[in-house]
Amino acid sequence: MGTHVIKMPDIGEGIAEVELSVWHVKVGDMVVEDQVLADVMTDKAMVDIPSPVHGKVIALGGQPGEVMAVGSVLISIEVEGAGNVKESAQPAPVKEVPVAAPKVEAVVESKPVAAPAPKAAVCQGPMVARAADERPLASPAVRKHALDLGIQLRLVRGTGPAGRVLHEDLDAYLAQGQSNASAPVAAAYAQRTDEQQIPVIGMRRKIAQRMQDATQRAAHFSYVEEIDVTAVEELRAHLNEKHGATRGKLTLLPFLVRAMVVALRDFPQMNARYDDEAQVITRLGAVHVGVATQSDVGLMVPVVRHAEARSLWDSAAEIARLANAARNGKASRDELSGSTITLTSLGALGGIVSTPVLNLPEVAIVGVNKIVERPMVIKGQIVIRKMMNLSSSFDHRVVDGMDAALFIQAIRGLLEQPATLFVD
Repeated sequence: MGTHVIKMPDIGEGIAEVELSVWHVKVGDMVVEDQVLADVMTDKAMVDIPSPVHGKVIALGGQPGEVMAVGSVLISIEVEGAGNVKESAQPAPVKEVPVAAPKVEAVVESKPVAAPAPKAAVCQGPMVARAADERPLASPAVRKHALDLGIQLRLVRGTGPAGRVLHEDLDAYLAQGQSNASAPVAAAYAQRTDEQQIPVIGMRRKIAQRMQDATQRAAHFSYVEEIDVTAVEELRAHLNEKHGATRGKLTLLPFLVRAMVVALRDFPQMNARYDDEAQVITRLGAVHVGVATQSDVGLMVPVVRHAEARSLWDSAAEIARLANAARNGKASRDELSGSTITLTSLGALGGIVSTPVLNLPEVAIVGVNKIVERPMVIKGQIVIRKMMNLSSSFDHRVVDGMDAALFIQAIRGLLEQPATLFVD
């Protein structure tokens, strides 16, 4: 018997170290050639590490969340024969996959350790009994949905990775008639003293690093303006009624993208990237709009490329395609990079005002708040209008406050008179 050592591969693009995100094997497991052993994360993508040999795992080189240098020992496998350690320094080819949810999330009581396998469900249906202090895996959106429905997540069987509770699991739970009323009422008022320590690893670590980097390096300032979107909403409803069945339904986002594209003609300094190390601002003619999208692993920013050359329906279809890919963990590295300006929206949860963080090295981000009906005074008359705030942030190192205000006012004018969106 011999030992085959697999080292952390050189993934390219000058990357010197990567984060070990999750193991798919453990010591003692038998593996076969091309079986995925682990996922590692670069700045932009998750990468599968496959096995080049058949054998038995005898040692793991790190724990999930550990940052490992390229060339360091990743895993040791016992193989038939003398082994091939020298050649294993040239690791098996890696397969880049879209950034997706880690297969396992580590939740521990004292110190970070490898995450245990999910506990078996008591039953195979949508209901499962968990301990009162056990917090099931679920995204913030699923937790809010469960709260709105009055469902205790610990009673719902999760069918996602590592037992993660999905929206479909809530639907299945309700379909079987199980509700919060089935749990003892007293449990809702019981004292709790449990604590959880959740290692910040994988995508959450990358998000934390990028947000911290952005706020430390850029001189953020925000500008908020309210917009009367009554007219553009009427146009959207009309277009959906007339063409929705054949061209697809339009949301407000493609109108916002169009307004940004048109406004950028007069404010090219907003469609730029700032290299603060080289002290160079690059203004781009192409408008690649990053559309911030919430996924189960956190905020992702897929990119609508060449928005300046897209119609409303083309933009709408591309936004929907990219958002779906991001939420399902299927967005590629190219689809998640290269934006020149970002559009962020929390949809119905958009609130009144927000302070979005720049997506460096960009210098502008346009934030969309929710639409509300409010009484407004127009020509001395009180009328009900649909109003919406834009809460946008800029890098004050390269964008002057006056220019930022004029840019947002230009977007406001285009949306309040939507015919001007299509006047060249």
